[in-house]
This record gives sequence, C-alpha cells and structure tokens, in this order.
Amino acid sequence: MESAIDTHLQCPRTLSRRVADDYQPPFPMFVARADQSLQQVVMAYFGVQYAEDSQRPKALAALRHIVESFDLADGPVRHDLTDHIDNRHHHNLMVVAYWADPAAYCRWLRSDGVDGWWNSDERLTEGLGYFREIVAPRVEQFETLYAFTEDFPGIGGVMGTCSGDVSEHAYWGSMRDRIPLSQTDWMQPKDELAVVSGDPSQGGRVIVRGHDNIALIRSGQDWRSAGEAERGLYLDEILPSLEAGMDFLRDNGETVGCYSNRFVRSIDLDGNELDESYNIGHWRSLDQLERWAESHPTHLRIFVTFFKVVAGLEKLRLYHEVSVSDGKDQLFEYINCHPLTGMMRDAVVPSGV
Repeated sequence: MESAIDTHLQCPRTLSRRVADDYQPPFPMFVARADQSLQQVVMAYFGVQYAEDSQRPKALAALRHIVESFDLADGPVRHDLTDHIDNRHHHNLMVVAYWADPAAYCRWLRSDGVDGWWNSDERLTEGLGYFREIVAPRVEQFETLYAFTEDFPGIGGVMGTCSGDVSEHAYWGSMRDRIPLSQTDWMQPKDELAVVSGDPSQGGRVIVRGHDNIALIRSGQDWRSAGEAERGLYLDEILPSLEAGMDFLRDNGETVGCYSNRFVRSIDLDGNELDESYNIGHWRSLDQLERWAESHPTHLRIFVTFFKVVAGLEKLRLYHEVSVSDGKDQLFEYINCHPLTGMMRDAVVPSGV
C-alpha cells in the first residue's frame, strides 16, 4: 500500500488527513504517476455550440478544424471528443485536450493558424457558438483515481505510469487527501467570477475572469470493452442515479456552488456515439464539491451504487481527475454562446454594461 501523493511531492503536513494513518481501503484503486520533470499541465476544453439540428454538419466541420489544428507545432499530447445537450437544450460538441508543457500550449495558442482562426470575424457571423475553457494546474494541484491500471484517459494518459494500490480512497475527504497541495493548504477560493470583456446577454465575444482554486472534476465511465453483464450493470444500475445527479447539477448547480456541469458522451470525428461518457464540473471550490458529494441525495445514490458493484468490475472502467488552479492560469472565452453557457451564467457583469 502506498500513498496517492508521489514521494517527490510529499512534505511535512500542517493539515491532517481525514482518516487515521492505519486506514486500509476495502478494495484496490490506483493513481497515475509522472516523471519529476512534469511540473504543470494544461487541461483545455474547446466547444462548438448550436441550437438547430440543421446546424450539426457545420458544427462537426468546425470540430474537425479544431482537431486538425492539433497537428500544428506544439499541439496537445492527447485529446478526445464529446457531445452533450446543455441547460438551454443546445448541442455542444467539445474537444478535450491535454498538454504536458504550458509553454508549448502557449506557442500553439498564439500560432497564426490557431489565433487567426479564433479571432477571425467569421466566428461572429457563421451562426455557431464557440468557447474555450482552459486551466493549467501545477502537479501539486491535481489528483487522479482509477479502477484499472493501463491506458489511462484524460490527464493520466499524459502522465505515463501507474501507482500500486493507494490508501487514500473509499472515504469522504479522500479526493482532497490525494491532492499534494492539501498537505499544507485548504485551497479556498478567492474573489468571484467576473465578465471582463463583452456582454453575455448580447452575444459576441465574452471573456470571463476566473479566480484562485476553482475546482474542476472529470469523472468517467467507459463500457466499450464490457461484457453483457457489466454493460447491464452500468446501464441499468449506475447510469440512472448518475444521470439524476448530473441533471441536478446542470439545472440547479448554482444552489450548491457548481458553476457549470456537463454530462457528455464520447464521439468520433463523424459525431457517432461511443460507449463512454464523463462528467465535466467546474465548482467554486473543492470544499463545495466535497459538501455536495458527502451530503446531497443525488450523489449519495451514485456513491452507494458504486460501492455495491465495484468489487465485481472487470472491463467497466471508472475513473476521475480533480484539480484546482490559480486564477492567472485560467482562460474562459465565449463567442456567440447563450448566456448560461459555462462560466458566463454565474459571472458578475460590471454595472453599466
């Protein structure tokens, strides 16, 4: 049994864990490991939004253009594609991409092919919405957790290797205990979301300023390789409670500190659904994410169901990654998206705008 916090990230604790030092979890779970040279990563969500089914071919073409731009110099280490319907019944195609080097990401972002396309006046007139939501946590600001040991999705695929059995899981507070910064920092939020450019109610280009310690969770389910019994387990037992919880956060997240919640389905470049889904949630703080997870009926049903089935999982792959980030390492931009999209819903609009 080893700690989820890698040895080079461990330090003398000034804040205690939520369990005793001799705690033994009831089943094995694993985390991703990275070389010590990895200092900071980029988690980037690029979206194409449309309201009418007739716009889907154009939206898919825009999605493919974003993916093609990854072939330029300094593109991401890995990416995947998703689709979901949001809180205003708009479709959103997304590319989720990861970089192991923020400097490489910045060079890619500022390249003529990327910057010129994003800032072109054509984005304002073609009838689609676009957004990019970027966070760049340092290695001490994020954690991972997997019920499997290879072919990690998301940020785990950037990190490269796997731990042995870890001790920090299967108890309330274990998510925080896996984040290295939790050894010395409560990771409390500072300031509020604020619109710094544009007006969400008017469309056009809008930039939202984030704040320190916004929490981002990606929590996934992959049943592509699952047999009939495990597929039934997911579709009949896990999915109903999961969808109820995700719908609550999508439609009522502001009541519990969730800025944005998207339950997405993985797709291919032609928009065909794959047997994989995940939740993407932005929260005002890790504390509020924990509070919902520990006490809200919608999540307690998910948690109880998971504990009932986890010991029997063989091919059904469940995982998550959670991060906090500094306000200076965040970017939230929107073009012609409806005003409840992403961070715009809860962002303070300056008076007079």
